[in-house]
Amino acid sequence: MPLSKRIARLNKVGLNRLTIKIAPWMPGFGVVTHRGRKSGTEYRIPVNVFRRHGGFLFCLTYGKDADWVRNVRAAGECVLLTRRRTYRLTNPQPEHHQESLPELPWFVRTVLRLTKVHDYLQLDIATPTAPPDDEA
Repeated sequence: MPLSKRIARLNKVGLNRLTIKIAPWMPGFGVVTHRGRKSGTEYRIPVNVFRRHGGFLFCLTYGKDADWVRNVRAAGECVLLTRRRTYRLTNPQPEHHQESLPELPWFVRTVLRLTKVHDYLQLDIATPTAPPDDEA
């Protein structure tokens, strides 16, 4: 079972405030910008993400029903800032794997196995976009 909703709430209030500042440049992390399905509000959330097959693979540590996942799937797109580059991503495709994915780093596979994370979201790169304002 993915991490609990209680941990998600704690992260939203505390840890995400730090993580969102370092996720854009840390390997294995990024920041997804997406719009709420109902409110249309723009949200930014730190995520675990890895490059894969012309796109990116997101580890769904809070499960496939997390709000950001539902928002991205409904919109069919999002923007990802990772490794100081910005990408517009489209075509969200959920994946479920009982075994750890061999293309992920050993440490990540181990953590995902221990936390029983089996759901992922694959998105394709639509177009690379300009670097963030603070790097231009």
